[in-house]
Amino acid sequence: MKLAVITDSSAYLKLEVLEKENLFILDIPVFIDGKTYVEGKNLTAEEFYQKMALSAELPKTSQPSIAELEDLLSTLSGNGYTHVLGLFLSSGISGFYQNIQFLKDEFPQLEIAFPDSKITSAPLGIMVQSALNWAEAGLDFNEILRRINVQIDGTSAFIMVDDLNHLVKGGRLSNGAAILGNLLSIKPILYFNHHGVIEVFEKIRTEKKATKRLIELVEERTSSGKYEIIVIHANAVDKAETLRQSLLESNISAEISLATFGSVIGTHLGEGSIALGYIPLFD
Repeated sequence: MKLAVITDSSAYLKLEVLEKENLFILDIPVFIDGKTYVEGKNLTAEEFYQKMALSAELPKTSQPSIAELEDLLSTLSGNGYTHVLGLFLSSGISGFYQNIQFLKDEFPQLEIAFPDSKITSAPLGIMVQSALNWAEAGLDFNEILRRINVQIDGTSAFIMVDDLNHLVKGGRLSNGAAILGNLLSIKPILYFNHHGVIEVFEKIRTEKKATKRLIELVEERTSSGKYEIIVIHANAVDKAETLRQSLLESNISAEISLATFGSVIGTHLGEGSIALGYIPLFD
């Protein structure tokens, strides 16, 4: 088996993963003040938040290119790849997942799987890294898919944003209208539900109480089994580090790491947002 893993630029990936020769990343362009950017090519995460703060309107994003994916699959077939695993941002926040399913039948020489990750950012990056590591360890395609689906079923993220307008205007919050009237008096906790859609989970009165509740929720969901918890922030390093320290001082025994929301997700969550993602791990 020669496996190619394909993802998109919403995934947060570590440097050692980015260097894998069988990893391929589809660009998700970000449009700011009439200009097109792709993080990692002509934009850093830091530059993105600077530009977003100075922009008169919210940046916009589009889906990855289906044509680019189709060309890539043709190239992979010609380069001796036999299997392809595509892990992309949740179908609950992008139509890309639904739009690419037909491609599985267009390349009969490749065994292709496009499972719905139901997540994005750092948890998506960990799924990608896991698949690559399992392939290197000699696991077959069916076992890799089985494990990925276990991760998908056990993964979610709870999110605390400073300003819901980013999510509501971008159409990424399914029930945002129901709480807009209470923005001044609550700090809502959002989450990725079982369908990969961002919804309001609870309405908390203060940020301090909301932060405490974030830790409680993730502790409940990671108490049985081996997990990695990721503190993900949108240009809010101090807030993220404080939350990470609180996690380390809690009863949580999971691995805890830090990650950044890049331009694709930062566009929709807004600067200052913070999330706790969690994903099951295999020994």
